[in-house]
Amino acid sequence: MSENTTNFLNIKDLVVEYVSNGQIVHAVNGVSLQLEKGKTLGLVGETGAGKTTIAKSILRILPDISSKIISGEIFLDGENVLKLTELEMRKIRGSKCSMIFQDPMTALNPVQKVGDQIAEVVALHKEDKVNPEVRAKEMLEIVGIPAERYHEYPHQFSGGMKQRVIIAIALACNPDLLLADEPTTALDVTIQAQILDLIKDLQKKYNTAMLLITHDMGVVATVCDDVAVIYAGDIIEYGTKEQIFDHPSHPYTLGLFGAIPAMNDEQMWLHPIDGLPPDPTNLPIGCSFSPRCTYATEKCKAGAIEMVKTVDGHNCRCCNLDSIRKEG
Repeated sequence: MSENTTNFLNIKDLVVEYVSNGQIVHAVNGVSLQLEKGKTLGLVGETGAGKTTIAKSILRILPDISSKIISGEIFLDGENVLKLTELEMRKIRGSKCSMIFQDPMTALNPVQKVGDQIAEVVALHKEDKVNPEVRAKEMLEIVGIPAERYHEYPHQFSGGMKQRVIIAIALACNPDLLLADEPTTALDVTIQAQILDLIKDLQKKYNTAMLLITHDMGVVATVCDDVAVIYAGDIIEYGTKEQIFDHPSHPYTLGLFGAIPAMNDEQMWLHPIDGLPPDPTNLPIGCSFSPRCTYATEKCKAGAIEMVKTVDGHNCRCCNLDSIRKEG
């Protein structure tokens, strides 16, 4: 069993690498996080920060040839999934843990009816007494699609409706953990709000834990209980939603908030973070954010930076918190 049995998901010191053109890509670098049943953890960061790699590591669906989990542990309901066989993992995927993928256009089979795609999941994971077609029609109704559209194909649905089908597939077997990989990125604002409300309602109904991957702080504010800010494959700030929004402490987190337009503010310009994310094949020594950070000192570049407690008690990986607090 995992050390903390209250956490349904418990990731400890996860390290994942890819090999590309003979170079090692350091995708995830010692990530640790926890998630309780019924709670939502937002994993926030720029594209390429390692968010999706973490989610795929939980399901063990990383590409076999180019990727490797170097070290770490992933406890799901007290069981280390990294030590399970592929046959055992197949029983977990879709039933105990499922994933909403980012692009519904590529997640659905274009030549198979949407109802059959939902029913397939049910047939694979539910007991014989459950009728897959009946359950698939129930799920269509739950996500706001008439059951009579069971026999239609993906091209007959709009982008928002396709995403609803993906959600129906992910929740068809009442999973304990839902991995949502930027589920509203390709949708317009109105449909995005509807999908988020739908996910929250279904999560509450089934007491599902959710790991929400996003770069949208507005989505985080709407859905999440806790927030982990990730940069260059490492968590640099971690706390409750209230702690992160009320007292952002890491310079990178401050930069994320600085790039969000305030509706009640008349300022003409936003304040984006200068520079670009580091090359994951050649990460800087010490803090990976130091080349872009206005608070950086030689201490930041000397070695690994430990997590420290902020004023309100959440965790931040920064050695210049005193300077940031004084300026803030």
